[in-house]
Amino acid sequence: MLLLLWVLVLAFVFAKVEVQIEGPHGWAERLPTWRIEKHPLLDVFWGGRPLTGYHAWVFLFMALVFHLPLVTEPAFTWVREARLLGALALFWILEDFLWFVINPAYGIQKFRKGQVAWHRHWIGPVPVDYVAFLFTGLGLL
Repeated sequence: MLLLLWVLVLAFVFAKVEVQIEGPHGWAERLPTWRIEKHPLLDVFWGGRPLTGYHAWVFLFMALVFHLPLVTEPAFTWVREARLLGALALFWILEDFLWFVINPAYGIQKFRKGQVAWHRHWIGPVPVDYVAFLFTGLGLL
C-alpha cells in the first residue's frame, strides 16, 4: 500500500511539472523537440501517438528513476524487477490522468474521446492504454 501511495505522490508531482512545461498544449505539441508522427511501430508500442524527443527522454528518465533501488541495493531479482515495472506502469496512467485533472486548460470535463487528440483509442470512458497499464501494473506488483 505504501508503494502505491508513493507512486501516486510521484505521479502528482510529475503531472504538475508537465503542466508547467506543456501548458494547454499536451503531448509536447508546441515544445521545441523532434516528432515522428507516423510509423507502424507507433501503433503497436505507442498507442498511435507521435513519438517526440521530449517523451523519449522523459520515459527513459523515469524508467531509470524507478530502477534506482537496483543501484543503491544491487540485489537483482525478477520479482523486484516486476514490481518496479508494475509501479512504473501505474505511475504513467496516474500521471497522465492527473495532468488532465490539474491542468486549468483541460480539467476532467475534457477528458473524453474526441477531446484529447493524442489518446486515439478508448474503451468506454478511458484510453485503452489506461486499461492495459492498469492490469499490467497491478499484475506485476
